[in-house]
Amino acid sequence: MGSEQQYIQLYEQCRGMICGHSASALNQVRDKAFDDFRRLGFPSRKVERYKYTDMQRLFEPDLGLNLKRLDIPVNPYDAFRCDVPNLSTSLYFVVNDQFYDKVLPKGHLPEGVVVDSLRTTAEKHPDLIAKYYARLAKTDEDAVTALNTMLAQDGLLVYVPKGVVVERTVQVINILRADVDLMVNRRVLIIVEEGAEIKLLFCDHTADDRQFLTTQVIEAYAEENASLELYCLEESHNKNVRVSNLYVEQLANSRVRHNIITLHNGVTRNRTDLFLRGEGAECWLNGCVIADKHQHVDNNTLIDHQAAQCASHELYKYVLDEQATGAFAGKVLVRHGAQKTVSEETNQNLCVTKEAHMFTQPMLEIYADDVKCSHGSTVGQLNDAALFYMQQRGIHLQEARLLLQTAFANQVIDQIHLTPLRDRLHYLVDKRFRGELNKCEGCKLCK
Repeated sequence: MGSEQQYIQLYEQCRGMICGHSASALNQVRDKAFDDFRRLGFPSRKVERYKYTDMQRLFEPDLGLNLKRLDIPVNPYDAFRCDVPNLSTSLYFVVNDQFYDKVLPKGHLPEGVVVDSLRTTAEKHPDLIAKYYARLAKTDEDAVTALNTMLAQDGLLVYVPKGVVVERTVQVINILRADVDLMVNRRVLIIVEEGAEIKLLFCDHTADDRQFLTTQVIEAYAEENASLELYCLEESHNKNVRVSNLYVEQLANSRVRHNIITLHNGVTRNRTDLFLRGEGAECWLNGCVIADKHQHVDNNTLIDHQAAQCASHELYKYVLDEQATGAFAGKVLVRHGAQKTVSEETNQNLCVTKEAHMFTQPMLEIYADDVKCSHGSTVGQLNDAALFYMQQRGIHLQEARLLLQTAFANQVIDQIHLTPLRDRLHYLVDKRFRGELNKCEGCKLCK
């Protein structure tokens, strides 16, 4: 037994406190999650899906937890701005792992749409939460999911009822803030019912110069003919460890677009599992990573084709500088009966220095005979001929390097359908490569 022992003892000693500050729908699955976590333990690097990140080491620090749900003295609406020019959003905040409900945005959501505290909604509508919560995120299959499920006390609920189209993008800013080193267990539940549509923008930021360890579990349901666009942007600092698991279920003719952008971080481990369970479902899964110094980013994806005539499109690109480490393992599984499947998976990586390291493992596992599937991966350095060509035309070597890196990353950014967000990310990526992205513009917390 390794670093998981402290979490086992914590749960045994504080179970009453954890449950007392949560809701019954969350508490009902807590003990099973604890039993699963105690049985599984943190995976070693011998486990295929965790071979590129040492989970035992990440969870070794003995950090504080806010199990009593003490208020954090901040009004993020006054103190924090994460603006995307020309993009009108309904803005919400999650401070650490707690939905901020003391002040709510003035923007109006369509009737029946809920963006609220997971705990509060579970108290008001326990049957709705119990129907979906912890069904996709199976605690008996993943220790991090089990740990999050046994400790999470609150989180975010996004609910869009049948046939409702949410025209305005919903923006959720996750702020890590504390006076001590802290562990945060954040939970997100997204339900998009039949024929409904919504666009979500999640922005992760760290407000204090402390060590944070964040586990995050997102469960997203896109029912028949539903449309979900989910954009996730991470701009944290190098003391932050973030372990995030996303589970998505798609029913017939649903559309899901997921774009994850890592602009600044410490250690990031993202797991993304998509289950295409209805005919005609289609997904787009895109990721862009920019890392330098000793940063580490590990993306592990599974696209599980369980029904016929579904399509998946996957593109991940990394730019690694200095001693940064990147990893991508993407598996496309086509099950028996999933005929007429169309799938394309691409991972392209740029190592700017010889000290940067990239591990890549694209995989196809096919059990149907009438499919069109492809996968590929490349790892390389900046093109010397292109650099020479640009210098011959008066462009300085350093500027030429920046232009090539930016053009490489922009292929993923260009996949974003929200034009204002796409333009903003072009700007932020350019600043990141120039070393100017050390805090968020307009953020009073960082000043």
